[in-house]
Amino acid sequence: MLLRQSRSNSFLEGTASGRPKPPGMAKPKILAFAGSIRKGSFNKQLLKVAVESLRQAGAEVSEVDLADYDMPILNQDYEAAHGLPPAAIALQDLLFEHDGLFLACPEYNSSITPLLKNTLDWISRPNGERASTAGFRGKPAALVGASGGALGGLRGLRHVREILGNIGMLVLPGQLALSKAHEAFTPEGELAEPAQQKSLESVTKPLVEFFNRG
Repeated sequence: MLLRQSRSNSFLEGTASGRPKPPGMAKPKILAFAGSIRKGSFNKQLLKVAVESLRQAGAEVSEVDLADYDMPILNQDYEAAHGLPPAAIALQDLLFEHDGLFLACPEYNSSITPLLKNTLDWISRPNGERASTAGFRGKPAALVGASGGALGGLRGLRHVREILGNIGMLVLPGQLALSKAHEAFTPEGELAEPAQQKSLESVTKPLVEFFNRG
């Protein structure tokens, strides 16, 4: 099984705001979700393993399912008439309450899924006294992806990385692209090979350690 990891050349830096907690905090709060609502999603499976890894590394993790946050395609006419959808406001609130973001990212046609793009678009909109992208800026993010193909969603991860960097997140350089995901999980939902788990931990642990730097 081909397991791909990649590292960007540097952090994609943003403007510090959105109340990220300083380094040295005891227990960072991480918001985690997958860019898919399919019940059998490989990325949702990978997210569950990653959430456990984050918790073992010392983080407090809120795992949410975007199926519970239904919202229309972003339309500024709709926004002008109705404001942000309630689901977008709820996710914004969660984002402001958390110190970092962990995403499991499917790939559609070599890019980000429409669901994930629409979600990021809505929750990065201004809302009252909250400036545009305020909940994202200065906070760290880590990315993983999974697919049944040979590249593991690698091409889509690149686009997610660019989007998050452009809205001010500090996207950690390590990422995991899990290929042949239909063979990657045990019946219990764990990663089948120790090397896969080790590769996942090389993404989850640095996200927690980001907050423990002296």
